[in-house]
Amino acid sequence: MAFDLEEQEQLASIKAWWNTYGNLLTWILIAVLGAFAAWNGWKYYQRSQALQAGQLYEELQKGVTAKDNALVQRAASDMQTKFGRTAYAQMSALTAAKSAVDANDMATAKAQLQWIVAGSGEEEYKAIARIRLAGLLLDEKAYDEGLKLVSGDFPTQFAALASDRRGDILVAQSKLDEARAAYKTALEKTDDKNPGRQLIQLKLDAIGGEPAKTAA
Repeated sequence: MAFDLEEQEQLASIKAWWNTYGNLLTWILIAVLGAFAAWNGWKYYQRSQALQAGQLYEELQKGVTAKDNALVQRAASDMQTKFGRTAYAQMSALTAAKSAVDANDMATAKAQLQWIVAGSGEEEYKAIARIRLAGLLLDEKAYDEGLKLVSGDFPTQFAALASDRRGDILVAQSKLDEARAAYKTALEKTDDKNPGRQLIQLKLDAIGGEPAKTAA
């Protein structure tokens, strides 16, 4: 069926438009579809990573239950190598540090905690690791190193624990005035209902401190 003049003009306009913009439109479409495919692929990769990391974490927990420190450390090492950016890696390192302490392997415990301190993107995990590592350094009488770890800013929920650990280190250094200040800060940052307040108060009293202001 022959096109009438109007239809021919419309076809000519479409062809002209396509000749001008068609190639650009095709590339835009390819880019959009490619980005969509990449996004779906990334989400699949993340789900796959999380699943595999979860399975490895279960293996680590089996080692904890069996008190098999070697298994725990292997699983934690694999987790850090393969899934270092996941929360499972941070949890595994904390668990592996505790397992190493229980096995009297302090060097490994410190290494696990240092891994978190050095590379964790999660401030909460880093805070826990700093406080625990400071405790190990206190036991080793590495007081200055320990103080560095529990100085500076901490997430609100860990500020009291950091001040308490700082007080412990200062007592060991016989810096009692500074220790009193640290324990008082810890008390001020600890909720009234927290059972840990009593222990902090006992430590403060033991070095001749005064009752701290009641927490708000």
